[in-house]
Amino acid sequence: MPSPCTHDLSRLVRAGLIRAGQLAAVSAAACLAYGVAVEPRSFRLRRVTVPVLPPGRRPIRVLHISDLHLTSGQSAKIAWVRSLAALAPDFIVNTGDNIAAPAALKALRRALAPFAGIPGVFVFGSNDYTGPSRVNPLRYFGLARRRYGGPAALPLPTAALAGLLAEYGWTDIQERRAVVEVAGTTLEVRGCGDAHIGLDGYARVAGPPAGETLLAVTHAPYQRVLDQMVIDQASLILAGHTHGGQVCLPGGIALTTNCDLPRLQAKGLSVHRYGAGWAFLHVSAGLGQSPYAPYRFCCPPEATLLTLVPRDQPA
Repeated sequence: MPSPCTHDLSRLVRAGLIRAGQLAAVSAAACLAYGVAVEPRSFRLRRVTVPVLPPGRRPIRVLHISDLHLTSGQSAKIAWVRSLAALAPDFIVNTGDNIAAPAALKALRRALAPFAGIPGVFVFGSNDYTGPSRVNPLRYFGLARRRYGGPAALPLPTAALAGLLAEYGWTDIQERRAVVEVAGTTLEVRGCGDAHIGLDGYARVAGPPAGETLLAVTHAPYQRVLDQMVIDQASLILAGHTHGGQVCLPGGIALTTNCDLPRLQAKGLSVHRYGAGWAFLHVSAGLGQSPYAPYRFCCPPEATLLTLVPRDQPA
């Protein structure tokens, strides 16, 4: 027969397991509440220096914004984006996924109005064509194939969105090249459509650079696109799409990039290498997330001010 000591030990083990389960449930609920109510509103400005200009040139301040996924009621996000105009950027790069609903176009106009007249460029992501739809989160980790049920994604006012950004003096560079003079340097900026939905047509703009420094822009940083940009001697590639992983381990380590980019390059400045060539790569963690996945963890929403400096200066 089991001894009384054995029964006591079993009770202690069961009580310990129950207590551990309760603590785990409370911790998970707290993390979820933080990820929904706090971190998505904890906007950050990332600052990086990138040595890509010819020697002796003045620095160029580039504001990179991406993945706002804006809805009409996001007053805190709108106010924070407007405040970035105080940085007095020389140039703006918008890498797409601007709005999450047709009615949000008016909110986007308010958010971006302070930047009118500052030169810039833009490309679109999938959520500039159609609104978000319900997605099984496990799909991002390759653990599920099916979407949740629900209504089809709403078409977004893409033409009106492009017109709004053009009003501010920004150029659509999807499968296009633009040569601009910024702070005394001739930049060539070229881009392509969203590779995540198969709209990348970089081959239409491929070729040697025409400016003194080539900036290449895309929404989703798939390696097939980045490789072509490196072949064409891009100095700096700018992209969004990844949301920095959106839900990360402590320290900001991404669990997924939602593309084939390595997880350690999910956000911030890194280097993309292909063959004997390489280019700086900046991936924005973005300023928003889908209304159907309204949480962030260890990955605050962000915009980035990149200061481009001569190549003979350290980064």
